[in-house]
Amino acid sequence: MSDTPATDEPAVDPFIAPVSMEEDPDELFPGDRGVLDTEVRRVLVHVLQRRFLLADRHREQWAVLQEHRQLIESRLNDLFVRLVVDHERGVAYKQQVRSDEVEMPVLLRDLPYTRAETLVLVHLRTVHQRESAAGEPSARVDVEEVEQTVLSYFADAERDTARRQRMVRKALERLGRDGIVDEESAGRYRISPIVEIVLSAPKLRELSDWLHGRRSEEASPAGGAALAEEPGSVDPEAADEDLPDDDTPDPEDDPR
Repeated sequence: MSDTPATDEPAVDPFIAPVSMEEDPDELFPGDRGVLDTEVRRVLVHVLQRRFLLADRHREQWAVLQEHRQLIESRLNDLFVRLVVDHERGVAYKQQVRSDEVEMPVLLRDLPYTRAETLVLVHLRTVHQRESAAGEPSARVDVEEVEQTVLSYFADAERDTARRQRMVRKALERLGRDGIVDEESAGRYRISPIVEIVLSAPKLRELSDWLHGRRSEEASPAGGAALAEEPGSVDPEAADEDLPDDDTPDPEDDPR
């Protein structure tokens, strides 16, 4: 019986020496230390940049998200951000993690919708709720119908109808980019189920009650002037940079 001499294991260098892109084909740019595949990185960026990732609009990204969900969630959690995936509605979005017990840095900014966008949202959510209760598979609206409803909330609509109509159409464009409506034909929109996420049923009731109360005050000069005030603007492109955990305004505030 012969003894086999023990061999020492080679020491492992904890630092990885940088290699050129020619020697490392997985490196996407000089100094790239990322470990995610290219398509996974793109989905991660999409989730961070946009409000929603939609299964019907972004089929390839949706498939990548499902396959690598745990990995993407891990990267978001490192930033104190939560990933929410709603398979029933076919939508994924992010939420800022908040805690009363642990101090957490805030990455996402709260960007409320403008007043016109909020009024359009209330109408869209109302129509969607009504059609769903009636058993309709999807709800649709015409731009004229939306304009008529939204303009009814403005005390000075008769004197500035053209500008108000432009505000409504711009709001529909913004909501279309967010995936909340889809323009199937000129002036005809299909309402996406994700409107339920943006505006919950309890929030809809609060806003509807508040708006109806405001409309009943239009006869008084103070009430009419309050609703006719010019709202602060929100850049629609900047709003795509993050998804606040609650993107609807507080009903105690002016609907902006």
